[in-house]
Amino acid sequence: MLIRGPKILTLLTNLKASFTIIDGMLDLVQIAKTVEPMRVYGRVAVVNGLLIEAKGGLSYMQVGARCEILRRNEEPLPVEVVGFREDRALMMPFGPVEGVTPGAEIRISAEGSKVFPTTAWLGRIVDSFGNAIDSHGPLPQGPEGYLLKAAPPAAHTRARVGERLNLGVRAMDVFTTCCRGQRLGVFAGSGVGKSVLLSMLAREATCDAVVVGLIGERGREVREFIEETLGPEGLKRAIVVVATSDEPALKRRQAAYMTLALAEFLRDQGLEVLCLMDSVTRFAMAQREIGLATGEPPTTKGYTPTCFAELPKLLERAGPGPVLADGTQAGPITALFTVLVDGDDHNEPIADAVRGILDGHIVMSRNIAERGRFPAIDVLKSISRTMPECQTIPEREVVRQARKVLSAYSNMEELIRIGAYRTGADPDVDRAIQLNPAVEEFLRQGKDEYTPLDESFTLLAEILSQA
Repeated sequence: MLIRGPKILTLLTNLKASFTIIDGMLDLVQIAKTVEPMRVYGRVAVVNGLLIEAKGGLSYMQVGARCEILRRNEEPLPVEVVGFREDRALMMPFGPVEGVTPGAEIRISAEGSKVFPTTAWLGRIVDSFGNAIDSHGPLPQGPEGYLLKAAPPAAHTRARVGERLNLGVRAMDVFTTCCRGQRLGVFAGSGVGKSVLLSMLAREATCDAVVVGLIGERGREVREFIEETLGPEGLKRAIVVVATSDEPALKRRQAAYMTLALAEFLRDQGLEVLCLMDSVTRFAMAQREIGLATGEPPTTKGYTPTCFAELPKLLERAGPGPVLADGTQAGPITALFTVLVDGDDHNEPIADAVRGILDGHIVMSRNIAERGRFPAIDVLKSISRTMPECQTIPEREVVRQARKVLSAYSNMEELIRIGAYRTGADPDVDRAIQLNPAVEEFLRQGKDEYTPLDESFTLLAEILSQA
């Protein structure tokens, strides 16, 4: 078909008009991107301790929303909406309330709380907002935002736990063997050595990346933990999230959410992640402060109902990754959460609640620590819920015999110490007395000492074969 001159001219004119419209639309898109989002404002009505009551803009607020309060001669104070009372919003600050005045302007943010991480964050130390607090400059921002309070993966989409994981700690590898994607609790009183145990796992465990959450830590111990306990080799593949005990409750709670959000990001990159959090108890204490400030009724030992509601939401975010639409599986998040037991009472409310959520528990004993054996793990009271399926039949037999020896010695320990036990009264106790020094030496391990998992079973089997 031939197209004559006038028709060609008409066609070109129409095409030019179409391109002009498209260019105009692209210009509008660029202009729209530069337009500042709508800002909604409220006003400070009451400041009562750490609770700030605000009026105005309630229709744009929701629980968990972020706001900023303008202060005189101070930086804006970030706050979070934690509840409502009649016609006022209840807010708690992320910093000191000095400088807040009656009627101060509150800027309400429409965006949820997100973090934009990249793999370049490995080896860095961040706060609960994802800002760098080390001396290596600002952090690069990733293209995709991760919600700090994301929902755990749906149960029916999750894969099962993977093969067993080499943790490098003999007492754990043998007596509480951990699988990839498993969640364990480390229950201990203060000063028993749980931070050193976590550092051993961060350096030696077989994984691609480590996320360490130091929640409510003593300010003096943070640098010591990073430089000496964790060390340069451990930090190289880790992201450390820090919120010290002097920071507001919201920042301490958010540091726990930040820890899990970073672990989820690394998991989505196809990495095998080890998440270490010290401690869940301080997260619960921060939630208790927030709940009591908003008027929640205290329950057991002053903990509010939201403490026990938030624990599973936090802990369930770790575990096996979800099975994706193409049939592949996202990387697992193997997690160890420390629980600071109050007065060495392992049945206190938070310890009891966490024990029922996780896939096993490791009990650290003050009595064992006082004897000078570290890590001070009481293997008879510790359990992994993936055992014995993750062990071979010979390995199960080694663990069974070792537990029998430890149990026999523990039952008669007082009589043995005071010399009231007579040799020959019980063959099992006689064998336990003979093997106890070697078994204790096997369980003792220096913080810089590493033993592969298979070698640990071989060493213990050799000890048990001596009697």
